[in-house]
Amino acid sequence: MTTLFALLTALQLFIFGPEKVPPQIAEQVKSVGVTATVSIADQRMYVVVVDKMGLKKTFAWRVSTGKDGFETPTGEFKPTRMAAEYYSKTYDDAPMPHAVFFTGGYAVHATEAVGRLGQPASHGCVRLAPENAAAFFSLVETYGARNTTIAVKA
Repeated sequence: MTTLFALLTALQLFIFGPEKVPPQIAEQVKSVGVTATVSIADQRMYVVVVDKMGLKKTFAWRVSTGKDGFETPTGEFKPTRMAAEYYSKTYDDAPMPHAVFFTGGYAVHATEAVGRLGQPASHGCVRLAPENAAAFFSLVETYGARNTTIAVKA
């Protein structure tokens, strides 16, 4: 697990620089598992991972949420299903790699449109850079859906 954290940290710094999770988000998370807070206003996903030893690791990743007319649902969710490879049944078989579904057909997933991260651009899903989506998918696999929370806030 420590190797995974080291790899994820190095990857985050290399790709996006040292973004920080706001202290008010990190301080609220106390139980073992993964907590992902999606801020629609900031167009960021803040991830806090607490391991069995109680150690916290944080990640801040740029996202694209729903554009006008295609809002991302807000609320607190548990993952409902996961798919390493998935194609949208609604939007012309659009690829949704490393999809972590959280309500209905909405998911956190990878996008190749990384130039649009940081601004609303999706049909309601939460889109991440491929490396970050793979990392999030791996964390949810490791800790389990029961120990993962996805909170989407306006």
